Amino acid sequence: MPDNEKLIRNFIEAWSRLDVDELVDFFTADGVYHNMPIEPVKGAANLKGFIGAFLANWTSTNWDVLTLVSNSDVVIAERVDHINVAGTHIDLPCCGVFEIENGKIKVWRDYFDMATFTGPLTPK
Repeated sequence: MPDNEKLIRNFIEAWSRLDVDELVDFFTADGVYHNMPIEPVKGAANLKGFIGAFLANWTSTNWDVLTLVSNSDVVIAERVDHINVAGTHIDLPCCGVFEIENGKIKVWRDYFDMATFTGPLTPK
């Protein structure tokens, strides 16, 4: 398996540990995380704050990789993220595009439907 694909598989697996510092360490110092429905987040300190807030109510997560392909320094991972947050289970189909630089994630763009994530969390 090419190194970049292994990096992304390791990153995806790391999410199940819900360790913000471990996740941020996968990024370059000026790395960018862009959940496409919202504004991008750039830089280690901002990534730590954003990911930490994002995970604050998560109790577990496991991501199933459906397709993972790479070309040079770009890796694309189609997945379903299974998330338990605030007592609610969510299955979130996603597609992540990762740009790799020197063995770290330089840019991560994640494409998904925000309503699929927020809908189950909205009080009825």
